[in-house]
Amino acid sequence: MFRRKLTALDYHNPAGFNCKDETEFRNFIVWLEDQKIRHYKIEDRGNLRNIHSSDWPKFFEKYLRDVNCPFKIQDRQEAIDWLLGLAVRLEYGDNAEKYKDLVPDNTKNADNAAKNAEPLINLDVNNPDFKAGVMALANLLQIQRHDDYLVMLKAIRILVQERLTQDAVAKANQTKEGLPVALDKHILGFDTGDAVLNEAAQILRLLHIEELRELQTKINEAIVAVQAIIADPKTDHRLGKVGR
Repeated sequence: MFRRKLTALDYHNPAGFNCKDETEFRNFIVWLEDQKIRHYKIEDRGNLRNIHSSDWPKFFEKYLRDVNCPFKIQDRQEAIDWLLGLAVRLEYGDNAEKYKDLVPDNTKNADNAAKNAEPLINLDVNNPDFKAGVMALANLLQIQRHDDYLVMLKAIRILVQERLTQDAVAKANQTKEGLPVALDKHILGFDTGDAVLNEAAQILRLLHIEELRELQTKINEAIVAVQAIIADPKTDHRLGKVGR
């Protein structure tokens, strides 16, 4: 219940603090007043420090009134939480310069996640080494050159992800079993006068058709890739036109 505030205040045992243990509770109040709140002068803290006194509850009740705590001694957990909140505020006030630039952990994690999600965002595209490296990779992978080196790098990343991962390589290395083809059902369109040559010509024609289909597929992929680049125009309302 109090772990986060105790940790923020550098308490020696934030995870194991037991407010129901009377001795531990009284020692904790003394530590809180001596180290963090410091509402009383040092010479006025004697009664609060005398944790073995039978009158200690009275001194603690007076302490709660003196620091303007809205809870009574019977509301132990609520009083502790309020005193911890007061101590945190005072700690921050004493060390404002130290804590003002701190960023919450969840904010840091969100920033790191955003950076990891887009690793190209912090690259210096004007760096000569960067340009030389991208060009070398593009030449090695036979990727079309582009004026924007960042576009080329993204193309390289897509190619690596789709073609050079372990799964992609394993899939490409798999032997494809062809389907049996009945040549007599395919019309050649001409006759060589030799049955063997006619059959060879039919096979060559079927292979050529398969190559044309693969070429058409690659053309379609290229069209889609180009559309993905040019289909996001920058609009300049001042010029009244759309375009890059």
